Amino acid sequence: MSTSPTPLVTGEKATRREEILSAAAELFARHGFHGVGIDDIGAAVGISGPALYRHFRSKDAMLGEMLNSISHYLLDGGTARVDATADPEQALAELVEFHVDFALTHPSLITVQERNLANLTDADRKQVRALQRRYVEIWVKVIRDAVPGVGERQARSAAHAVFGLINSTPYNRHLDDDELAVLLRRLALGALQAAA
Repeated sequence: MSTSPTPLVTGEKATRREEILSAAAELFARHGFHGVGIDDIGAAVGISGPALYRHFRSKDAMLGEMLNSISHYLLDGGTARVDATADPEQALAELVEFHVDFALTHPSLITVQERNLANLTDADRKQVRALQRRYVEIWVKVIRDAVPGVGERQARSAAHAVFGLINSTPYNRHLDDDELAVLLRRLALGALQAAA
């Protein structure tokens, strides 16, 4: 198994815990959070539902860890890509590529994040929202640096519009992933340049 960071377990060796979160993400994406029971998740990973309590205190805790992990992964990955280049246009291209790759590789996580924020505990929701705001702010700064004449409010709106475009991937499977990645990158960068 890989030791590189993943959206569900950052900086650790992939474990049974990640396997459970991955299976839960697929099930939550397909059936909704309330449509999945602990026994369904256990069956998906070959253990009994009650055995999941050795790894997570509840289904709510599973969702909280999943969405917090996704948010940390995006924030850390976005930050690393921006910090790796001094060229604003290259930084913008890197952010777009990173988010497109995430969306195409993890469509179930996009779906879970989109549909289940309201199902988080208050504490988890606040933490996820704070992480998401920090990720957006990375985009806002890079858009403003890369696209002359774009104000802060325009950059924020453009970032959210591009997230909507890229995060539509779970519902857009008319092309294979390589073709879709090229199209999404081109559309996202074109939309961001048009914001000026």
